[in-house]
Amino acid sequence: MRDFKTFTIKNVCKSFGPKQALNNFNLTLEKGQFITFLGPSGCGKSTALNCIAGLIPITSGAMFIDDECIDDGVHSVPPEKREFGMVFQNYALFPHLTVFNNIAFGLELKKLDKQVIRERVKSVLKMVHLEGYEEKFPNQMSGGEQQRVAIARCIVMEPRLLMLDEPLSNLDAKLRIDMRYEIKSIHNRLQISSIYVTHDQQEALALSDRIVVMKSGHIQQVGTPEEVYSQPANLFVADFMGFRNIWPAEIETITEGGAELEVRLNVQGVKLASRLGPEAAQAKRAGLMAAFQKRQPVYTAIRPEDIALGENGPNQQECQVDVVEYLGQTSQVAASFTNGVRIDLRPEARVDQGETIRLTIAPEKIQVFTKEG
Repeated sequence: MRDFKTFTIKNVCKSFGPKQALNNFNLTLEKGQFITFLGPSGCGKSTALNCIAGLIPITSGAMFIDDECIDDGVHSVPPEKREFGMVFQNYALFPHLTVFNNIAFGLELKKLDKQVIRERVKSVLKMVHLEGYEEKFPNQMSGGEQQRVAIARCIVMEPRLLMLDEPLSNLDAKLRIDMRYEIKSIHNRLQISSIYVTHDQQEALALSDRIVVMKSGHIQQVGTPEEVYSQPANLFVADFMGFRNIWPAEIETITEGGAELEVRLNVQGVKLASRLGPEAAQAKRAGLMAAFQKRQPVYTAIRPEDIALGENGPNQQECQVDVVEYLGQTSQVAASFTNGVRIDLRPEARVDQGETIRLTIAPEKIQVFTKEG
């Protein structure tokens, strides 16, 4: 197998008639990285994966393995010669073949020695914890077991790039968590370059070295899980990553004191302060000073878990509890300010429906976005 240092996608576009499924898609994958394409249904993430695999021709742009162009929209290396491996959402196992023969199928096509095939199949069965399943058929196995066979069939070929297209979406919640661990464990052991497609934020955060957030064929943000979770690039990413308190607001004042930037907001009469602290880069603060103006319409974004109960603290507000959903260690609470604006929070302390509570919101936890997002 020819390994690589970088896999590069440059300005790739894909159209289906008038519909633009991918628009100027740019990405660099370093050897051994685990990258996730994350976004809602129809955003282009599976299209991107199939273009990388060579299963769908690109309209324009180019893809490179190191300095070798494997696809420029005119000349394309066939899928079977790219040495990539694909794990599909629906497993795609041969129902008439045993587990052993499903996994060995690709090796047999390469006409490897039978003993080599037996050893490699035995090795990957151990890796996915399916020793003793060699003679079973797919219909005799659970969904999680079938998915592990699909992964084993892929990695036994020793691909230089492993691609997984929503492989856990057909599993129940517990199996998804178990299989997520297995995929992460296999990746850590093999250090194989991987691209994973999902619409599940928790999967992306748990598995990835970097996350590519997509919307309508466009990349919205590329970053580490921490960056995408804590520093969303725009309002779409914030909304998709769980910032549920998205309110229209107006800027009252912008002040820069020392290394901090403070934006005071008016949310339909509710006054809040957002702060960008000294840990943020000076360039980012300067960019925000240029982007925001007094009396400018903006949007806030605040995570429910970043709102605390208490009489002491910044951004104190009073609200009334409307709905309480018990979640175990915490509760999901929907409340309303006196002006009727709804706020979602997850307090550790118990609250009851109809109760009036006081809450505080740390200024550095309030994200502010322009009206354009």
